[in-house]
Amino acid sequence: KVSAPRIELLHPLIRKQTTRLIEDAETMIATNSAIRVVQGYRTFAEQNALYAQGRNGDTRSVVTYSRGGESYHNYGLAIDFAILTDKDGNGTYEDLSWDIKRDNNKDGVADWMQVVNAFEAAGWKWGGKWSTFKDYPHLEKTYDLTVKQLFTKYSSKDFITGTTYVNL
Repeated sequence: KVSAPRIELLHPLIRKQTTRLIEDAETMIATNSAIRVVQGYRTFAEQNALYAQGRNGDTRSVVTYSRGGESYHNYGLAIDFAILTDKDGNGTYEDLSWDIKRDNNKDGVADWMQVVNAFEAAGWKWGGKWSTFKDYPHLEKTYDLTVKQLFTKYSSKDFITGTTYVNL
């Protein structure tokens, strides 16, 4: 219920694929677990507010190194996810986890990596493989475009007709 509206705000070219990949990945993890999209599309203003976190006297931790226009989230081409678990079997999820090593179904492969593997097999990139800042919840579909190229398209209003999503 929470993930679906977030997926609907993603770039139109990846909405169905994102839903399908999540459904596929959920078949690989424990039956009492589900994947939650915790972040998807972000406006430039939202991105700038996140960028300000942990800087200029803000005592919280830095969460991003990207300003508005510098993140694939700003173009609806990225998600951050976590894994939900129904610990007591009552049909509601009590636990939201970012534990990349947890193996709820005890198959010898971390549930997190099963999700990542499903997305990578479909051409997505995982923030956990970045060489500097590791962003384990982050998955992005870049279409081999840099954020600079996407920003150029955005600035020149190279949009899908009737939307503010850039043409890819």
